[in-house]
Amino acid sequence: MAREIITSARVTPMRSAVNHAVKAGGFVFVTGVTPFKGSERMKAEIAKGDLVAQIHQVMQNMQAILAEAGSSLDRAVKMNVALTDMTRYAEFDATFRTYFDEDNFPARQTTESARLAHPDFLVSIDCIAEA
Repeated sequence: MAREIITSARVTPMRSAVNHAVKAGGFVFVTGVTPFKGSERMKAEIAKGDLVAQIHQVMQNMQAILAEAGSSLDRAVKMNVALTDMTRYAEFDATFRTYFDEDNFPARQTTESARLAHPDFLVSIDCIAEA
């Protein structure tokens, strides 16, 4: 099975030993997308404390990565969401759903994570999409 490494120049480069995504077997496997805004790591911004702004940034980053792989959110089949505060689930869900047609939501699991990769992250989302 051939695999292709996917990176997007519109998304902050990864610091850890991961890529933005890997395309293989007819799918795109997107690493947990974070709410960094900007294409340069040392200049990247985070909307500190603003869950809705962070969700929008994560989804914009996700769209850029999927586009680079020749896919899109409407081809997403499974997403895993990590929230640092599950009491804000309704706020998350209301924002998340704006990125999909009502009859085309991906399968999704949402869990609470006490800490994410950066102390200011409130959300991170990974994705599997059709290529």
